[in-house]
Order: sequence, then C-alpha cells, then structure tokens
Amino acid sequence: MDAKELIARRIALELKSGNLVNLGIGLPTMIAHFLPPGVEVFFQAENGLIGMEPLPEPGMEDEYLTDAGGSFIGAIPGACSFDSCFSFGLIRGGHLDVTVLGGLQVDERGLLANWTIPGKMVPGMGGAMDLVTGTRRVIIAMIHTDKGRPKILKQCTLPLTSIRPVSLVVTELAVIEPTADGLVLKELAPGVSIEKVVAATEAMLIIPAHVPRMQVAG
Repeated sequence: MDAKELIARRIALELKSGNLVNLGIGLPTMIAHFLPPGVEVFFQAENGLIGMEPLPEPGMEDEYLTDAGGSFIGAIPGACSFDSCFSFGLIRGGHLDVTVLGGLQVDERGLLANWTIPGKMVPGMGGAMDLVTGTRRVIIAMIHTDKGRPKILKQCTLPLTSIRPVSLVVTELAVIEPTADGLVLKELAPGVSIEKVVAATEAMLIIPAHVPRMQVAG
C-alpha cells in the first residue's frame, strides 16, 4: 500500500462505534473506506450532513450531495442534512468526537498550521479553526516531510490554525502523540527505524524504551 493508504488505515483504528466524525478534504476522506468490520461511525460533512459515506459505485453521483471540498459522496439511510449554521453549531458546541485533518506543520507543543501559506492563493480558511478548537479529539493525517523538509518542527513557521494542541499525528513513518512534556513517539511504521523518524523530524521526540509497530485496519 502507498503512504496515504497506510495513514488512512492506521487512523481508521482510532474510530469507535457511535463516534461523530468529521473528515477533512484530501487524505482524511480515505479513512471512510477502511473502517474495521463492525465499527459504525457517523461521518459529518461540515457543509451540512451527518451520515456521509463513500459513493457506493461510479455513476451514483448527485450534484446536490457533496462534501465540504466539493467531492461527490453518498449518504446512509437516515442521514440528516442541515444548513451550515447548524453544522458549525455542532462543531463549536463540542459535539464532534473526532476530526481528522491534513497538516502543513505541527510543532513541539502539538500546535497545527494547516490553513494557509502566505503569498499563495487559497479559497478560504474553511472550518479547520473551528474543528481544531471545538472537537473533542483532533487527529492529523499527513506525509512526514515536504520534499525532504521536515513538517514536524520545533515551532511552526506558518500561521497557526488554533492555539489548542492536536491529539495525535499519524504519518507514513510513525504515530506521534503531543503531550504536556513534548512529542512522544508512540509507533513506528513497518520497516521504519527510530533513526529514520528522528532524521525526518526537526522537533525533539520523546522516545520510550519500547516503540511498537504500527497496526492498520484491514
């Protein structure tokens, strides 16, 4: 499997039956394909839907049924649609269990930068600021480096998304947990050494005596 699929399959194991989950655009949307058998999760699209699912098959696209990124989606029986005011009321009110977002940078404090790159045109900040601030658990799904440059830094150089630390960072190399003491290396991807993770990471990592291998769904 490729790097993005590995990340999506690992994060799928973090979701529990009954969770209300928001998936960011891009890589996080892959997670819906890899839920373990028996796990029933309610996916929320921030543009106004609870009960989102991947399209059952090609040709089932509906122009009125898309996720926040404009990609076509399906809906489970009993799905509920609503306006964006209600959707962001759920987010800001702390009613979402988990959000999975992409990341441009994460720093030693667990702070995320993912909404803009100064000087580059972006369509808008989207809901990332609200999601990181209001969701109970925030998981970042991202490739570990950008063209060889570390994305897990001592301090973010891009504008921060929120002043609240994220809960977990999953890359194709490792699972890293931000804590009050710093970033803890929790798991290593198959075939990846501690030395490789450290070399690809600018931030200081807390490395336990034993670091288990990453398990993935499916």
